Amino acid sequence: MMNAEQYEESLRKLKLDVHMFGERVKNVVDHPIIRPSMKAVAKTYEMAEKEEYQEIMTARSHLTGKSVNRFTHVHQNIDDLVKKSKMGRLLGRETGCCFQRCVGMDALNAVSIVSHNVDAKWGTEYNKRFLKYLAYVQEHDLTVDGAMTDTKGDRSLPPHKQPDPDAFLHVVERRKDGIVVRGAKAHQTGAVNSHEILVMPTLSMREDDREYAVSFALPSDAEGILYIIGRQSCDTRKSEEGALDQGNLLFGGHEALVVFEDVFVPWERVFMCGEFEFTGELVEKFAAYHRQSYACKVGVGDVLIGAAQVAAEYNGVDKASHVKDKIIEMNHLNETLYCGCVACASEGHREQSGTYCVDILLSNVHKQNVTRFPYEIARLAQDIAGGLMVTMPSEKDLRSPETGRLVEKYLGAKSNVPTEHRLRILRLIENLTLGSAAVGYLTESMHGAGSPQAQRIMISRTVDMREKQRAAKRLCGIE
Repeated sequence: MMNAEQYEESLRKLKLDVHMFGERVKNVVDHPIIRPSMKAVAKTYEMAEKEEYQEIMTARSHLTGKSVNRFTHVHQNIDDLVKKSKMGRLLGRETGCCFQRCVGMDALNAVSIVSHNVDAKWGTEYNKRFLKYLAYVQEHDLTVDGAMTDTKGDRSLPPHKQPDPDAFLHVVERRKDGIVVRGAKAHQTGAVNSHEILVMPTLSMREDDREYAVSFALPSDAEGILYIIGRQSCDTRKSEEGALDQGNLLFGGHEALVVFEDVFVPWERVFMCGEFEFTGELVEKFAAYHRQSYACKVGVGDVLIGAAQVAAEYNGVDKASHVKDKIIEMNHLNETLYCGCVACASEGHREQSGTYCVDILLSNVHKQNVTRFPYEIARLAQDIAGGLMVTMPSEKDLRSPETGRLVEKYLGAKSNVPTEHRLRILRLIENLTLGSAAVGYLTESMHGAGSPQAQRIMISRTVDMREKQRAAKRLCGIE
């Protein structure tokens, strides 16, 4: 396994085509807006090196028997699934943001199941290719960007009827040595911090969409792949002098639009090509895994609850009964989220491939709660923090010879708390609920792993209503 320093050096060797604010980024690793997100991924390597976290952060490869980073592991039992949830909460608390490796881990597990099922029906060799690829990822401890979401174009039309055929990534040429693909994947979390991209179809498809039913993996700097970094609220604060106004001084996240401009994929890296009848299963399996992964929001919630408690104490209102009650409610909601991600793991099952999958119904129930509870936790944190969270002057005003003494004087609260400490904790709450971290905590809670309606559809499909009706009729004497 790599350590954090080796991971950073491995990124420097990549030749990525990255664009941001209308310009090409020459040094991706050290760019002030991107670097905090790189450090969040590096934390996943650092934590795996620490003896006290190795049980959670590492696993035994079923391919080689070697110890591997859990983010490269294919789940072999219920314990693996539960530890995945524990790892997500741990890293969310350690970074206070999205640490970006969950999507790749979930993609590896979903493809391990579906490639096996395709082979069982059609006699293909996708799973054999995949296992060879998985061994490569594990051996080199690579960060994988799981790429599912297409740009979709006109949502009322299937892929093959789109005015622009590139609205969904698709195969444009089949060759003896591989395929050529074109299209784009949107909302790619941590894309430029990844060594590999594992592409999957974005929805269940029919025969007319056969060219869009494709899954493959490529190095992130393969020829023809281009990255356009997305904007986030308050993102340019990372490039300003000082650190106080960033809120989270250490870590952050990024999203990218990843464009594939006639990119060649060798056959040994192709895990689905035209088997449209398996696209729905792949989407559902990946979604179930990734909805479980929102254990990370519980860890970030831990940070936000802690920040709200500190703010209350600094303001001198921590003894007020209504503040105590709000803190209790925040903890109640956060721990309820944790119950969901552990429950869907504990009720997991073994697939034909040998990979263990979470309970699909419970993972969707968990993610449905994630679309709601973090917003209420954030609202309560803002309530406790007070309006100064969004009206305070900048760090430069705090440091200014002309205004610094006035900021110190008028923005202080309890006499034993430095004014700067009060401002720092309020900036952290702002960052988590309104700033760049709010993308990873709030908007990602809403739309990550599918929008709220996607979970409601899966709940309606997987819940056993007939059994509920049978139980009710039996008890009241209806034959």
